[in-house]
Amino acid sequence: MLTHPMALRGRIGAMAAVPCVVGLLVAGPVAAAQSVDRYEFSEPHMGTAFRIVLYAADRRTAEHAAASAYSVVERLDSTFSDYHADSEVSRLSSTEAGQVRSISPELARLLTTASLWSKRTHGAFDVTVGPLTRLWRWSSRRGELPDEARLAEAKARVGYESLEVDGAAHTIVFERAGMALDLGGIAKGYAADAALAELRRLGFESAFVDAGGDLALGVAPPGRKGWRVDVPGHTVLWLAETAVATSGDRHRYVEIDGVRYSHIVDPRTGHGMTTASTVTVVAPDATTADVLATALGLMDAEAGATLVRSLDGASAAVTGETAWSLGDVPPSKAESLRRVNR
Repeated sequence: MLTHPMALRGRIGAMAAVPCVVGLLVAGPVAAAQSVDRYEFSEPHMGTAFRIVLYAADRRTAEHAAASAYSVVERLDSTFSDYHADSEVSRLSSTEAGQVRSISPELARLLTTASLWSKRTHGAFDVTVGPLTRLWRWSSRRGELPDEARLAEAKARVGYESLEVDGAAHTIVFERAGMALDLGGIAKGYAADAALAELRRLGFESAFVDAGGDLALGVAPPGRKGWRVDVPGHTVLWLAETAVATSGDRHRYVEIDGVRYSHIVDPRTGHGMTTASTVTVVAPDATTADVLATALGLMDAEAGATLVRSLDGASAAVTGETAWSLGDVPPSKAESLRRVNR
């Protein structure tokens, strides 16, 4: 059934014009009774800007906390990136089929989580998509589609079923030759979670981390009901102690022969996504939100809604050709969506 945008269970503020990526603002000054101030920091990591906002007694304390959180992100980037030739993930590209390779505990944890999500999304999310994403990067820089023979060859090296991860032993096995990892659909969310956890470890509960649109939100700012989250095309959300991610092709795409191809490659078909859509997800943690924001754009509406419905604390809205909305993320202001009931 088609429904129009609606007020949601006490967590929605007024309508607002918003940018194309998720943005966070705290409206108004901190209450005078509070002894902490708001501090904001930004550094480039993982190919995007990592923003940290936290409340602290003084700037020196805030800077120390932010530096510690950024050191966590930098360490994870040196492990997860497939752009850096010396990263742990890049070095795994030389792994032969059937060879057992030792990996770091951090990478083992992430790949164990990724494997579970590959199964839950029936392959819409798949970190073994590396051969395809590398081919599409190479072709898009030349403004051309991948050669069909090369596309078929790359697709033959993709498949989460051929990735064996032993989380306890910290080992990995590629069951096919030439496999490669691309953690782009999970790494930023994982890093946002890790950075927020570091801030909390240091005693900063009122904080958030924005990893290029993957948001890990801590306790609400002093005197506020939550962090204000401006979601593209939607009303304002006020959220705390949760996570939000938005993904789509609004800015990251290439147009070839009049067809717009998203930066998101479907690991099941080998092709860049051509259906224009924006996915917004609210989930208990940024890792989950990041994965779902990638996968739901590739899944059909019924399968996507079924998946979100099965997850505690998760909500989503997809705009575009397969538009739908479920839970606490409102339908778009600009169009009517099919509202899916729990």
